[in-house]
Amino acid sequence: MTADFESRLRAVSLRVTRPRLAVLTALSEHPHVDTDTVLALVRADLPTVSHQAIYDVLRALTDTGLVRRIQPAGATARYEMRVGDNHHHVVCRSCGAIADVDCATGEAPCLTASHDHGFVVDEAEVVYWGFCPACVSITP
Repeated sequence: MTADFESRLRAVSLRVTRPRLAVLTALSEHPHVDTDTVLALVRADLPTVSHQAIYDVLRALTDTGLVRRIQPAGATARYEMRVGDNHHHVVCRSCGAIADVDCATGEAPCLTASHDHGFVVDEAEVVYWGFCPACVSITP
C-alpha cells in the first residue's frame, strides 16, 4: 500500500514524506475522521509529529485532490480518501457517525437545480440525516 501512496503523492507533485504516508494510511483505514483522530492515529507510528504538521498535510492532500474534506452542518471537518466519484453521506444525529452513500443517479452533479442563476453546476452535495443502527435502538 505504501508504494501506491508514494505513486499518488508523486502524481500530484507532492514529496513523499513519512507524515504524508502516515496520514494516507490512517485515512485509508479510518474514513470520515477528524483532525484530532488523524493526529492520534499518526502518532502511533510517528510520536513526535505536530498538530500543525497534520493540518499542513491534510491541507496539501485536500488541495491536490488526494483527500476529500467534508463538513456536515454542526460537525467538525472530516476527511476521507474516497475521491473522484459522485457519492454522498449519511450522518447520525445522535453520535455523529458518517457513512458513504452512492449517488442514486450515478453522475455528477446528481441533482438539477431549479434555477442555476447562470452557474455551471458540476457537483451537488447531499447529506442524509438520521439515526445509525446503534443509536436508533436507544432513541425514544
